[in-house]
Amino acid sequence: MKKLAIVAAMAIAAATFTSCGNSTPKADLKNDVDSMSYAMGYSQTQGFKEYLVGRMQVDTTYMDEFIKGMNVGAAAGDDKKKAAYYAGIQIGQQISNQMIKGINSEVFGTDSTKSISLKNFLAGFVAGTTGKSSVKMTMEDAMKIAQTKMQEIKGKYMEKQYGANKLAGENFLKANAKKPGVKTTASGLQYKVIKVGNGPLPKDTSMVVVNYEGKTIDGKVFDSSYSRKEPTSFRANQVITGWTEALTHMPAGSVWEVYIPQNLAYGEREQGQIKPFSTLIFKIELLQVK
Repeated sequence: MKKLAIVAAMAIAAATFTSCGNSTPKADLKNDVDSMSYAMGYSQTQGFKEYLVGRMQVDTTYMDEFIKGMNVGAAAGDDKKKAAYYAGIQIGQQISNQMIKGINSEVFGTDSTKSISLKNFLAGFVAGTTGKSSVKMTMEDAMKIAQTKMQEIKGKYMEKQYGANKLAGENFLKANAKKPGVKTTASGLQYKVIKVGNGPLPKDTSMVVVNYEGKTIDGKVFDSSYSRKEPTSFRANQVITGWTEALTHMPAGSVWEVYIPQNLAYGEREQGQIKPFSTLIFKIELLQVK
């Protein structure tokens, strides 16, 4: 049974107990309905404690407090005023324990000392929920500003933390551009032709089959289809920008070594073993254009 159903069923079962105060309800099994009610309540708790801890983040040290709250909620019945209040508490806890933590993780990574403004988040949340005239912006503007500012703040923060990677990549590309056979495109992508192919040239929408090896500028291999002994297939525009640019200039059968600046790779994002602002090196063997 779904967890929400468990919560609802547990609350219904709790309402059948004789005590609806703040103490633990006491079973009073006088007849079949009493026994059925108790059995239903008990049976609905299979896995429920794990749900409280894992999904609702309830500290089991305070289970007595949970029971008190459950009793109050069950006793409220269909009182709409109380139902709205309890819903507000639930949403508030979700904002604090899930939304804010998730946003902080996205913007500030593992730095637990940084946080967005809870006060202003709640002000915006209330304005959007109530639809009052105090709203500072339209929904469309809010979505644009949230996305833009998040990227700006995240970018600045990540650059401060990983700026050394960016500088190392710039220095590498500057020196690499002077090496024999290395060509640089208008975007800053660099490549060296190892083998010239004579097959068709992919479009950005073409399906391609490739073998490849990717490594960082210090020579550490982070991914390789050669080690898996199996080529990979994908659409040319479904990969990082540097890959798309290279593929659409490589005839099938070609083998290139491609040097991708961080802004044409993953930028400020951390991707597995790849740290933010990393310049990447790929050997790309274009086997087939579909």
